[in-house]
Amino acid sequence: MIIDLPSTTASQVNQKLVELRERGGAVALGRVLTLVIVADDDEHLENAVEAANEASREHPSRVIVVARGVRTAAPRIDGQIRVGGDAGASEVIVLRLYGPLAAQGQSAVVPLLLPDAPIVTWWPAAGPKAPADDPLGHLAQRRITDSAAERNPIRALTTRGKNYSPGDSDLAWTRLTNWRAQLVSALDLPPYEKVTAASVVGEADSPSTELLAGWLAAYLSVPVKRVKTTSAQGILSVTLERRSGPIELTRPDGRIGRLTQPGQPTRRIALQRRDTKDCLIEELRRLDPDEVYEAALCGLGKLAGRSRSGGRSGSGQAGRAREGRKGATASAGKDRG
Repeated sequence: MIIDLPSTTASQVNQKLVELRERGGAVALGRVLTLVIVADDDEHLENAVEAANEASREHPSRVIVVARGVRTAAPRIDGQIRVGGDAGASEVIVLRLYGPLAAQGQSAVVPLLLPDAPIVTWWPAAGPKAPADDPLGHLAQRRITDSAAERNPIRALTTRGKNYSPGDSDLAWTRLTNWRAQLVSALDLPPYEKVTAASVVGEADSPSTELLAGWLAAYLSVPVKRVKTTSAQGILSVTLERRSGPIELTRPDGRIGRLTQPGQPTRRIALQRRDTKDCLIEELRRLDPDEVYEAALCGLGKLAGRSRSGGRSGSGQAGRAREGRKGATASAGKDRG
């Protein structure tokens, strides 16, 4: 059910929610958090709401979507409430702010927050340079951005690394879960040797590739090379050098990975790119600061060097990834994971 509330106020939206609840229990009360989505265009708005609806089946929540309308228009708020089949296991409130109110998203959202429930703010498209300093980000315990959705993904990732605050996260990082899990498990198999160097090959503007290289540099304390390629989207391969021979994890087709290492049979692994809804579900499972993501951001400054390749893979060097087991963690539009 979708209810439109043109030229409304936050208090009127709240009143309508109470009315719906009293009239037939259309809006349940068992919410575990408030998810604030900041989306300025309809395409990102609907895609984000769809992902939030799917995530709500595991994390029932109140979803508040803040959409900024024409800034030169007269000040007004157009509201919309979605419940039932149009909202998954959540209740969705869409606030479209016009005129001077377009810059007052925090004031419009605060009256609609669930009492005593954690708050997560998500920017599915372009996000702020410093999420914790944004008015809507300042409200939240957890702030989720997506560097892959930015016009310049690598620059956005670097900027957010410089402005990191505990509670920040990035879907480009979440897309790495399966890659990191496979690399850690490979190091738990014999021969148990120290990794001496590593290389990560991927698309030039893939923030997930950057973060994977940064994670290896942070936890292995060995030279890690970031190789850029034009032959594939997202991450193409990772190589960990050891005395007995390299561990190589490659994904040439974006779906199936191939893991090879000395003394072990070659394994085929499902490494398909993850949907936004899957990444969002994973992000909402934890609301504490992600220290491993912070370490990966710090590791970006430790990369040994960057080179460019037009081929299918590159080799490199790395060291002790068992510490990374604490956080094995990663799409939208053109998938850069």
